[in-house]
Amino acid sequence: MTGRPNVLVVMYDQLNPMMLGCHGGPAIAPTIDRLAGEGVVFDAAYSNSPLCTPARYCMMTGQLPSATHGYDNAAYLASTIPTFAHVARRAGYRTVLSGKMHFVGPDQLHGFESRRTTDIYPADFGWTPNWRTPHERIDWWYHNMDSVTGAGVAEVTNQLLFDDEVGHHAVRALHDLARSDDDRPFVLVASFTHPHDPYVTRQRYWDRYAGVDIPLPVVGAEDVQPDDPHSARLRAAVDAGAASVTDEHVLAARRAYLGNVSYVDDWTARLTDTLAELGLADDTVVMLVADHGDMLGERGLWYKMNFFEGAARIPLVIHAPNRFQPRRVAEPVSLVDVLPTIAELADANLGDLVDPLAGRSLIGLCDGAVQAREVVGEYTAEAAVAPIVMIRRGRWKYVHCAADPDQLYDLAADPHELRNLVSRDDATDLLADKRAEMHAEVARRWNLGELHTDVLRDQARRRLVSEALRSGTFTPWDYTPPADGSSQYMRNHLDLNDVERSSRWPR
Repeated sequence: MTGRPNVLVVMYDQLNPMMLGCHGGPAIAPTIDRLAGEGVVFDAAYSNSPLCTPARYCMMTGQLPSATHGYDNAAYLASTIPTFAHVARRAGYRTVLSGKMHFVGPDQLHGFESRRTTDIYPADFGWTPNWRTPHERIDWWYHNMDSVTGAGVAEVTNQLLFDDEVGHHAVRALHDLARSDDDRPFVLVASFTHPHDPYVTRQRYWDRYAGVDIPLPVVGAEDVQPDDPHSARLRAAVDAGAASVTDEHVLAARRAYLGNVSYVDDWTARLTDTLAELGLADDTVVMLVADHGDMLGERGLWYKMNFFEGAARIPLVIHAPNRFQPRRVAEPVSLVDVLPTIAELADANLGDLVDPLAGRSLIGLCDGAVQAREVVGEYTAEAAVAPIVMIRRGRWKYVHCAADPDQLYDLAADPHELRNLVSRDDATDLLADKRAEMHAEVARRWNLGELHTDVLRDQARRRLVSEALRSGTFTPWDYTPPADGSSQYMRNHLDLNDVERSSRWPR
């Protein structure tokens, strides 16, 4: 591979990397495992904000939520904030999106030259949380436990219909990109909504796990008592007290979840096979990534919205065998590193960016360079009552919220985060020094009082606007892909010879 490559980003939703075979998990995902075996695997990759929209804004912009106001799943991304689609497009790339990105607001492109599908989730402010009533549960859009207690098999769901469309249009986009007379390289993002709950999969994927040993959670709710306040709020937010969850429910939910991992793996195979069939594989860097993980019952928690490993860790693989040797990278990295990585691949100039990036390119790590890395995270959405921030540096993870006790974990000695070293009576001088260091780092990085005030104000503005826009004539922001039937296939204002030539690849 020489020169500026194409880039195919295959994005998954709520994919816990510990479930993948390349990380020792039980998922049957041969294509992901193959790409990992031939590529660069980041063993400590994190979501900077473990919720769909904030995480995706971090990935797209290279910025933390506090820099973009990307606070929650109804957060508006200003059109003045550059994304990796803007950066690559300005550098001479075609930029295409097929699938979910959970953009909120009237700009549904944010630098993408074309978008092949609508989004699965709404583009308006209806999902704005309200920290002024922190114990209110907004039932019509909050998670509940139905995904767990109703786990199993269905041939058609809202999510499966969407991802079938995402995969189809992503394959079609590759066909169109290959046979276009436009010789610019491309960045194509194929963004699936699985294996995000509900934990329902098609029968053929359920059947793949017949006889497979699917483990129960390693850490139960009873193993982490007394609980931290945020975990208690998370259980209340998903109405966990209203459901009686058995081991059978947990195993069914995990089996369906794994079935949906296999489902998106099949789509990943379709995409990479299409690259090969079109003669594009050698000139395309494939990046596999997710927005956040899923607790899957660990600690008695489900879904995301916290900085425990199950929710905050993500898979991240960069596959370019002609450019990078296979390796595993132990240094912590995160979603904000995606923009500078794509920029370096595209040979794009970032020197005139107004705002400094929170991320760093991953290309040096892919080449085997030794770099000291850390990950910083912010969570400011539902089930929180004040900003929650996280620092992952070396073996240590520190979580701070003004409303809750601090948490400090030694992930090398305690990968399941069972021992909060802040609260230990036998804490050593080393631990006391580490906590003081991390606490000082939080104070240096953030003015959490100002951030808290800004979140409250931003929520209030959006609730007011949302209420106003639902009064009278409603004009949706949801994206409708353009479709001009008069320009497709053969029409009598076109030359049949040109149609046949331009539609065939290879020519």
